[in-house]
Amino acid sequence: MRLVEVTRENRDAVIAVRVHPAQERFVASVETSFRHASENPEAKPWFRAVYDGDVPVGFVMVSWNLVPGPEMRGPYFLWRLLVDAKQQGRGYGTAILDEVVRLIRADGATELITSYVPGEGCPEPFYRRYGFVPTGEIDGDGEVVLSLDLSARP
Repeated sequence: MRLVEVTRENRDAVIAVRVHPAQERFVASVETSFRHASENPEAKPWFRAVYDGDVPVGFVMVSWNLVPGPEMRGPYFLWRLLVDAKQQGRGYGTAILDEVVRLIRADGATELITSYVPGEGCPEPFYRRYGFVPTGEIDGDGEVVLSLDLSARP
């Protein structure tokens, strides 16, 4: 598994990465993620396609070292994490988080924040197993905010 920059050459293949239909209410598509990144440059979006060999299997987007404000959590916020429906259950989600944690820790991060839409089938169990804990906050969109203490991760 490797994180790959999205280019004109691989953009369509990355956009074709789709979560299971039952998960679509919990995570925006890659195409929507690109739009959100371009509409919110102040969020300092950093995104990568996730490849296994020559096949795109996922996508990740992080707000990278931004100055937190009323509308933006950070400095490091896991904005999107998705694994293609056909590739789920193979450990890619954990591997992606492991690599993101390694990269942001190397950049000086001590915490990674994320959020999720609550509901049946939401990603909360995955994040909690990884070590994220609820902060007690609910954001303006009704999402539960979680934090991962990077000093507690090996």
